Amino acid sequence: MLKKIFDVDNPVFRVIGLFGNIVILNMLWLFCSLPVITMGASTTALLYACMKLHRGEGYLWTNFFHSFRENFRQATALFVIFLAAGVMLGADLILGNQMGTQSGRLLQAAACVVAVPYLIALLYVFAVQSRFVNSVKATIRYAFFVGLRNIVYTIQMAILVGLLVWANTTIVLFNYFTLVFGFGLTAYFCTLYYERIFAKYLPKKAEGEDEAPPKEEDGNGQN
Repeated sequence: MLKKIFDVDNPVFRVIGLFGNIVILNMLWLFCSLPVITMGASTTALLYACMKLHRGEGYLWTNFFHSFRENFRQATALFVIFLAAGVMLGADLILGNQMGTQSGRLLQAAACVVAVPYLIALLYVFAVQSRFVNSVKATIRYAFFVGLRNIVYTIQMAILVGLLVWANTTIVLFNYFTLVFGFGLTAYFCTLYYERIFAKYLPKKAEGEDEAPPKEEDGNGQN
C-alpha cells in the first residue's frame, strides 16, 4: 500500500511534477521577457516547451532555450509588428472615445472590426512560429487562417486568456498566482488545443525519427 502511495508513477505525483514543471517554465518566460523586446521569442519558447512537456519529450531547459535561440530573430519581428498594430488599434479606440462624435464612433467601430482578425492571428502566431519554418508574412497569414478554420477552439482559447486578464485586473491577489504559475498554466492549456490543431497540418513522424518543423511555403502547412 505504501509502495503504491509513494510510487513516482502515482497520478498525484505526476500532477505535482507537471505543476512544478509549469512553474519552472513560467519563471523562464518571465525572466526572458524582462527586456520586453524579447517577449515574442520567450512566448514562442514557452509554447514550444509546453508542447514538448505535453508529449513527454526532452528536457524543460533544453527545449525552452533551443526554441528561444532558433526563433529569436523572427519571433522578435513578429512581436514588434503585433505590438505596433495593437498600439494603433488602442489609440484609435481611445481617440474615437475622446472625439465623442459620429466620426469618433465610426473610428471605434472600424478599430473593433480590424481587432477581430488581429486577435485571432495573435492567439496563434507564436505557436505557429514555434512549430513551422516560414517567413514573417506567411506565419501571420497562416496563424490567421488556422485560427479561422478552428474557430471553436479559437473562441475557447480567447475565453481562457480573457479570464486570465479579467482576474488580474479585478482581483489583486490573483496577480501573485499569475506571476508564479499563471502564464505557464495558460500556455500549457492552450498547447493542448495547438497540438490537436497542428496534427492536421504536420506530417506523420516515423518511429524513431526526430521532429523537425516542416518547410511551409504557401501558408497551408504543407511541405
